[in-house]
Amino acid sequence: MFITLISFTLSAQEHWTLKQCIEYGLKNNRNNTIYANQKKAADARAKEALAEYLPKIALTSTLDDNLRVQETIIPAGIFSDQDIRVAFTKKFQANNTAQLDQVIYDQSLLTGLKANKYNKEQAQLNLKQTQESIIYNISSAYFQISVYREQLELLIANKEIYRRQMEIFQLQVDKGVTLQKDLDKVTVDYNNNSSQIRVAESNLKLAENELKFEMGYPIENTLIVDTIDSEKVPQITSKLTDNAFSPSKKTEFQLSENKIRLLEIEAKRIRHEALPKLSAYARYGALGFGDTVGETYRELSMFSAIGLKLNIPILDFYRRGAQHDQAEIERDNAQEQLKIDEGRYKVDYQNAQTKIVEAQTNVENDRRNVTLAESVLQTTDLQFQKGVTNLTDWLNTQSSLRTAQNSYLNSLYNFYLATLDLEKAAGTLTEFYNSL
Repeated sequence: MFITLISFTLSAQEHWTLKQCIEYGLKNNRNNTIYANQKKAADARAKEALAEYLPKIALTSTLDDNLRVQETIIPAGIFSDQDIRVAFTKKFQANNTAQLDQVIYDQSLLTGLKANKYNKEQAQLNLKQTQESIIYNISSAYFQISVYREQLELLIANKEIYRRQMEIFQLQVDKGVTLQKDLDKVTVDYNNNSSQIRVAESNLKLAENELKFEMGYPIENTLIVDTIDSEKVPQITSKLTDNAFSPSKKTEFQLSENKIRLLEIEAKRIRHEALPKLSAYARYGALGFGDTVGETYRELSMFSAIGLKLNIPILDFYRRGAQHDQAEIERDNAQEQLKIDEGRYKVDYQNAQTKIVEAQTNVENDRRNVTLAESVLQTTDLQFQKGVTNLTDWLNTQSSLRTAQNSYLNSLYNFYLATLDLEKAAGTLTEFYNSL
């Protein structure tokens, strides 16, 4: 009893819904990790930019070995009647300095700090865009699995029909009331159907592997997903067709807007490089001289200083002006590209609306055709057993059923994709995931 309960629990846990697959993929897909790291990198860049306005302390220590001590001349008449050569240093000279620098005013740095906010937003939007791609790809693979499963069910049902008919023909051939060629015709269709089953099984395995890859799920582990009830599919979507579309909901649009803001800040930062820069410093150090290294550090002379440093760029306007013009041109191009993209997003959304309506109609029509073809086959099969119709009619009816089934499966998958494309065009893939 206990073992049975465990087996039932494990079996229940192995069946994954679409939402569970997406949830797992959002946590384990490798691309998600890459863009999460980019967000951390944006935070680090923000700290780096802020550090330019924080105090900086540098320690410097030098030891010079004056291989040939430089001498200077005291002109004659000051201390003697002749020029006197004097060295104002010794063989070794040590200079140890600690200096603190603090920026007081630098408008280009202050302007650059404004980019931190948008760099973080860009990293967050990149992460969101990656998550939307994960949602789309996982859903597409999940739907593909459902279609291949339904295809297998239909092919297996067809195979059973052929098998039963082959048994009947075999008995009739044995009794001499049916020709062998009639049995062969059914056998050929039976074998073709078996080949299609093997192809469908292979396609199903490939789709399952693709789903595992998109989820970041171990490829060697078994993954069993729930089957979607295709009868209910038209009722779970088309919820966006009546809603007002806004391009600003799309992550791509938001990324473009963010890029424009960053380019505007960059243009201002370059222009502000022409303004004066003021900084303060404090210096403390020690000097030592000696004929040996030990003597040099034995007696040190301390010194200290504080001061202000004003830097006024004068002859740098040509380079800076060219950089500023480039930044403004890039910003203008980004604005124009956003207008072009906005028009494309509207077209994509209108096209997605049209496709979802067409796809839904095709699914409903093709499903009715399958039902009708099954009904015709059932009637033809009964007539064939009574000898009212011939084998050719029976085979043609069976072929019509296969054609209707293939059309239905194609339209069903196209409908699934149209559903995802509409969510993507509307910028609501995340809402689609949350509503599952």
